[in-house]
Amino acid sequence: MRKQIVAGNWKMNNDLSQTEALITSLKGQTKTSNAEVMVAPTATNLWQANKSLMGTDIEVIAQNMHFAESGAYTGEISASMLKSIGINTVILGHSERREYFNETDELLAKKVDAALANDMRVIFCFGEELADRKAGNEETVVGNQIKNALFHLEAEAFKNIVLAYEPVWAIGTGETASPEQAQDMHAFIRKTLADKYGDAVANSVSVLYGGSVKPANANEIFSKPDVDGGLIGGASLNAEDFYAIVNAF
Repeated sequence: MRKQIVAGNWKMNNDLSQTEALITSLKGQTKTSNAEVMVAPTATNLWQANKSLMGTDIEVIAQNMHFAESGAYTGEISASMLKSIGINTVILGHSERREYFNETDELLAKKVDAALANDMRVIFCFGEELADRKAGNEETVVGNQIKNALFHLEAEAFKNIVLAYEPVWAIGTGETASPEQAQDMHAFIRKTLADKYGDAVANSVSVLYGGSVKPANANEIFSKPDVDGGLIGGASLNAEDFYAIVNAF
């Protein structure tokens, strides 16, 4: 059975004291679902967050990493560095990394390889922009992002990969994606995996939805058969809202 996962991406928010305050609030919430819970603080707070959440069922994960093991890459963080402070999962390919830092499918393939080589789990993000959706090219764009970055892998690698579909056109644009649109794309994503690796792999990989999930819409979105959870942005910065989403399963 596929894992249900709710991961909070805190992005470039919260200094150390704010991170500790949010963690304290998270600890005060009650979980009534079986979903795995993850939070991704900014890199400077990963170690402290992991220490503060030790012994809870909340996993601390990273927002990004470099593909190299070490070297002259000023400002970057390697997979082994993350592992050394107890971080075992990393978000790769987020739409903001693609847009603002020009991350390509080819670069992301190298990052995925580095993470897997260090026995890390990858939450791999992808999704189409508004122009792609309006032109009817959303499946081509999404399919290519998956194939270019992941289809060099052996089937066995997918036990450490979670997919996260981000309809970029529905995030902060005033446009909204319906639960039915989310389900349609998630079904396409699973078919894309099945065509390459077979049904067993396709049906074992969790596919998260990352299109502005909130307490008000989480239940309907998570009820769709191919939606296995959410990658949550803004709503994850409020502990009560975040756990309302976690408990929507």
